[in-house]
Amino acid sequence: MEKKLTKQEKNWILYDVGNSAFTMLATTIIPIYFNYIAGQQGISSVDYLAYWGYAASIVTLIVAFLGPVVGTFTDNKGFKKPIFFASLIVGSFSCIALGFAGHWLAFLVLFIISKIGYSASLIFYDSMLPDVTTPDRMDRVSTSGYAWGYIGSCIPFVACLGVVLGKDAMGLSMETAMTISFLITAIWWAGMTIPLLRGYQQKYYVECQEHAVAETFKRLGRTLANARKHSKIFWFLIAFFFYIDGVYTIIDMATSYGQALGLDSSGLLLALLVTQIVAFPCAIIFGRLAQKHAAEKLITVCILAYLGIAVFAIFLTNLVEFWILAVLVGMFQGGIQALSRSYFTKIIPPEQSGEFFGIYDICGKGAAFLGTTLVGLVSQLTGSINKGITVLSVLFLLGFFFFRIATASKPE
Repeated sequence: MEKKLTKQEKNWILYDVGNSAFTMLATTIIPIYFNYIAGQQGISSVDYLAYWGYAASIVTLIVAFLGPVVGTFTDNKGFKKPIFFASLIVGSFSCIALGFAGHWLAFLVLFIISKIGYSASLIFYDSMLPDVTTPDRMDRVSTSGYAWGYIGSCIPFVACLGVVLGKDAMGLSMETAMTISFLITAIWWAGMTIPLLRGYQQKYYVECQEHAVAETFKRLGRTLANARKHSKIFWFLIAFFFYIDGVYTIIDMATSYGQALGLDSSGLLLALLVTQIVAFPCAIIFGRLAQKHAAEKLITVCILAYLGIAVFAIFLTNLVEFWILAVLVGMFQGGIQALSRSYFTKIIPPEQSGEFFGIYDICGKGAAFLGTTLVGLVSQLTGSINKGITVLSVLFLLGFFFFRIATASKPE
């Protein structure tokens, strides 16, 4: 009989429930609100989509620079939890501050800060997985985190959606309704983190050196210098860079893409809510499948499925097709994210998890900088939003190619 989740595993999963509320808001209501602010200030739909993509790219570039350094630093004994808490504070407080930004540029700056805090917290959160469970349970715990994150995020999202859509009946302005929504999200995010903060113990670590900061850079340098020697890890990270870039581009830009096509805002939001609902059982199913089938095979299936989704998105023109897209994304989103996380956890040294997950984060956790930038650039250069989406299929093809090389490589 399969053992039930332990208290530590449940506490870890709860953070997925908490941070997913911000993810849901950031990929649904926030782009629509930014479109509202930008539209009032004369920004065109093509420029709006491009600016949103550039903001996502800036976040990733910043996290890509800071992630490996701070991640390596948190591998020192006793450092992971306080730095994780600091990133949570930055993310949640700047989320609240979004409600008080009137100008589109100020809003984007605050969004970038909040997304940096969120993305940084995920580096440390993911690196906690070896501390809270065992290798044989990682696939199950990782998929459970994403699954409960999807369904749990629906609770604050429905509350926010009720406030935004019901603002006229309640006599609220759009600005006030969004301020309330940002507050609900931040409270949910921080509140769900409390059990993890109270119960987490860093099991795997390196002893803190006298000159911790200098030693951090030395360790990181050694890891990067020797990356080619760890062929399985190296090729997996290359593959992950491309295919997860495509996944996160779809997540980050789905709402803004639909908005730029002129689709109904309420329909878009409900479709993306369906994505979360579909993703819950599908993530659980992938976790069960991982007990019988190799994670490599399941990840390959997910990459090919996303390739098909990317091709379908090129020809998207109406709300019904967007709903179909939302369901398809929900079927494979949790599987590809969760199994990639647990697969990577298994092939890295556990005592260097923060360091390696800092590098892992460069490849897509913060946001899809390559995908979002290319979609924005191609859309602006061609004047066609659909043509901008074609770059996603290339990302998934490259991801598939390099993942095949990774699975053929032997661990060091």
